[in-house]
Amino acid sequence: MDPLNIVLPLTLEGSVVRLEPVRREHAELLWEIAKDDLEDIFRWIPYSMKTPQDFQRLIDRAFEEQERGESVVFATVERASGRVIGSTRFMNIDRINRRVEIGSTWIAPAWQRTAVNTEAKFLMFRHAFEVWGCMRVELKTDTLNQKSRNAILRISAKEEGTLRRHLLTWSGRVRDTVYFSILDSEWPEVKTRLEGRLPRDAKSK
Repeated sequence: MDPLNIVLPLTLEGSVVRLEPVRREHAELLWEIAKDDLEDIFRWIPYSMKTPQDFQRLIDRAFEEQERGESVVFATVERASGRVIGSTRFMNIDRINRRVEIGSTWIAPAWQRTAVNTEAKFLMFRHAFEVWGCMRVELKTDTLNQKSRNAILRISAKEEGTLRRHLLTWSGRVRDTVYFSILDSEWPEVKTRLEGRLPRDAKSK
């Protein structure tokens, strides 16, 4: 029996955003929305994202990870327009220990600092804790990525520590990685805080 009860395909629907299962054709859509801002979007990603082929390889890896039960990968869609504006995923799924990471998240610049990221995280946290019964949800980022660190802290995750010389990035730079988490015991309070930042009609979804 799957302790996390992961059933695919999985769609998470909010008021401003829909997280839908990634498909092969999303590679081209993601490239189109990101191609003019690659440096801004993917500066801190440890693998190279510079060509349409890189986006296709990203989707190929997503399907491989899903086949192995390691990840659940989403395309992030703006509900009002139906436009694909980014991607995110549940990753490093640990069924036995009932924990999961939310990561590989990016949003095109025009939708950054909007309700999109807050609602997407809310939908994913709620599903992890209330449907899968996770004890722990993890997030991580490059220690140099202060923007991401601040964003993670704003959603009330707790900073836990830094893994030094953790990853070798595509450029050859050695990355230190800072870890954050939210626990099941913390979720009710975090949920209330996040709901306070959501559009009114999102809270009943």
